[in-house]
Amino acid sequence: METISSYIYLDGLRFHAYHGVLPQERLTGNDYIVDCRCKYDITKALLSDDVNDTLNYAEVFKVIAEEMDVPSKLIERVCGRIATRLFDQFPAIDAIDLKMSKVTPPMGADCNGAGVEIHLNNNKTK
Repeated sequence: METISSYIYLDGLRFHAYHGVLPQERLTGNDYIVDCRCKYDITKALLSDDVNDTLNYAEVFKVIAEEMDVPSKLIERVCGRIATRLFDQFPAIDAIDLKMSKVTPPMGADCNGAGVEIHLNNNKTK
């Protein structure tokens, strides 16, 4: 069986974390929503029905949760740390799409959130 592309994803992960430039953000925290999509060849798992032949999304979640626990001024930095760890721990990931939203950003706007979205390709030439 041949696949053209396949992805493992975690959608709408919710965290309370202490990221932000303002001191108050780092003191009281904010709610965040994280979406993560990893390009990963699942061809073997399509045939085997064995979790060892795929990217275990529980392990992906663990990495994201651990990095969300480390305060940063910028959510761009948090996204960078998450992606770096995922590529390091799971070198078979080809690319990552990562979106992080701060649910109530301190900017006086009535909105559903503000954040960043990144797309990174795994440079496997290291």
